[in-house]
Amino acid sequence: MLDTVQPQQPPQTGVQSHLTQEFVETLRLAVPMMLTQLGQIAMITSDLALIGRLGEDSVAAAALAHTVYFVSFTFGLGLMAAVSPLAAQAFGAGDVRRVRLSLRVGLWVALLISLPMMASPLYGEHILIALGQAPHSAALAQRYLNGLAWGIAPALGFIAIRSMMSAVNRPQPPLWITLAAIPANFALVYCLIHGLFGLPELGLFGAGLGTTLVNLGTFIAALAVAAWRKPFADYHPLTRLWRIDWPLMRQLIAIGAPISFSLLLEYGLFSSAALLMGLISTTALAAHQIALQVTAVLFMVPLGIGMAATVRVGHAFGRDDPAGVRRAGLVAAVLGIAFVSALTVAIILGRYELGRLFFGSDAASAPTIELTARLLLVGATFFIADALQTIMGGALRGINDTRMTLVFAAIGYWCVGFPIAWMLAFHADLGAVGVWTGLSVGSFVYAGLLILRFRMLTRKIAG
Repeated sequence: MLDTVQPQQPPQTGVQSHLTQEFVETLRLAVPMMLTQLGQIAMITSDLALIGRLGEDSVAAAALAHTVYFVSFTFGLGLMAAVSPLAAQAFGAGDVRRVRLSLRVGLWVALLISLPMMASPLYGEHILIALGQAPHSAALAQRYLNGLAWGIAPALGFIAIRSMMSAVNRPQPPLWITLAAIPANFALVYCLIHGLFGLPELGLFGAGLGTTLVNLGTFIAALAVAAWRKPFADYHPLTRLWRIDWPLMRQLIAIGAPISFSLLLEYGLFSSAALLMGLISTTALAAHQIALQVTAVLFMVPLGIGMAATVRVGHAFGRDDPAGVRRAGLVAAVLGIAFVSALTVAIILGRYELGRLFFGSDAASAPTIELTARLLLVGATFFIADALQTIMGGALRGINDTRMTLVFAAIGYWCVGFPIAWMLAFHADLGAVGVWTGLSVGSFVYAGLLILRFRMLTRKIAG
């Protein structure tokens, strides 16, 4: 086997050296992954900023469009997440062929599922009207979705390639591609919305089309890097691309489908929380949306560490190293708690400033700013719980354990979190604070179950 595709082995020294090495390797993987995710958020944010110039109706339509789009896209996202543990385990075992096959089945699944997934965005107007939205808003949302829907396949393909690259300890190329895509996306979307440089003026459709074209460009760039740049070229990722390994595809779906449904349960909980806020007051809904946006940015840190945990645990699992599996999960959890705790303290200290950043400083905004600050204070416990569930879920993926994760998500989010949110909000008269307390309790239950599951399985592997 070529030296460039040899998996890294842990140094054969003391326990302290093992832990230090694990911290270093996890950070080397996690930081580029965090930044890549933040880059994705930056592109979505820039799209919304550009759409905002078209007026409030367009912004509202874009929000509705994203609701329809992300329900569909989230399912594909879970399936693509399964590429990472499969490729990482193969890399840990030194199996070059299986690394290549893991990417291949990921690309095929991305293509095959994107076709039915496009049905939801392309019929978004009918879905939104059926859900009681105004026909005018639904029609505007459909314009955006008509451009956005065609980017599902390349977006999923990029995630599959990114997962393979991270699994072989090279997460940097997707980061560079994403950083290059941010200004390209801004320029292209702006030009297509307003019809500059000879391009047609397409409005909301242009915003969606621009994002689709950028998704296609990032996919082609990642595919080119995988095919022609070392060390990826040593895996010959495009060799016999037309041949599908059906048993491996079934394994990918078996691992990825529970991840997809877990993500949908989480997405559904936060969507339902927004509906509860709407029943409380407009102020509660506005404060919730801003507090949730802050949470989404903060979430990129544990998400990156969770992705790194999948890879590191997968490496150890692939080379049949039970102690390494346990160590990788422990280190990832400690890193996540440390990072998120520091960021949580910063958010608590700056919670009023964050509210003023979004709502301004005038007297009319004072109640919304005050409520946003209170939600961010309550969210201090939620941030840590959400980080733990993300990281431990990533660690469990590294050993192909995802079915129980789905069960735990249902218990934590819907059997515990949502009922508590409802009871505290409407029967204990805590309002918006009650909703966020329910989210926090549900996340802690979910995280606790995942920690117990990981401990049980690592003991079983070791035994």
